[in-house]
Amino acid sequence: MVVARLIAFVIPLGLDTFAVSAAVGLTGLSPRQRLRVSLVFAAFEGLTPAVGLLVGGVLGRDIGSLATYLAGGFLVAYALYVLLRNRDAEDGAAGEMATSHGWALVLLGLSVSIDGLAVGFTLVLSRVPIVPALILIAAQAFLLSQLGLHLGARLSNRFRKGAERAAGLVLGLLGSWLVLDAALA
Repeated sequence: MVVARLIAFVIPLGLDTFAVSAAVGLTGLSPRQRLRVSLVFAAFEGLTPAVGLLVGGVLGRDIGSLATYLAGGFLVAYALYVLLRNRDAEDGAAGEMATSHGWALVLLGLSVSIDGLAVGFTLVLSRVPIVPALILIAAQAFLLSQLGLHLGARLSNRFRKGAERAAGLVLGLLGSWLVLDAALA
């Protein structure tokens, strides 16, 4: 059961990383730029769940059993955001940021890792082994960003948007499962 929970947290992050990377890959980055973007994505995807984990741990102690409902609700709310937002406007900006340095690259890393904050927030409540989860999240971010960047120019926009919607759906289901599990316990 722990492995299934771990996979449930890692897969949606991978789908989102792939979708953003495929959009950035449309800009035709050099191999060096692709490596830099992948390292930034891996760093942010690995660190934001840790920040979310710290926040979730503090909230869990302060608000007790309500924390599980809050964490599940947060995931569902983020899933709705992913499913309803207009990503087309964001894709052009992401491509420009990928060829930049400094703060623009930091913003690109943050743009792909906000969902990691939501996942980290719920990790502490789901009894998933934390260190393996963070390592898997960072590794999938690097691998799937490389894949997305390489295939970006070849993939249709429809496929990329489908991967993003799937990530939103899985996050929503995960949040719903947390709320239901807490209600039935």
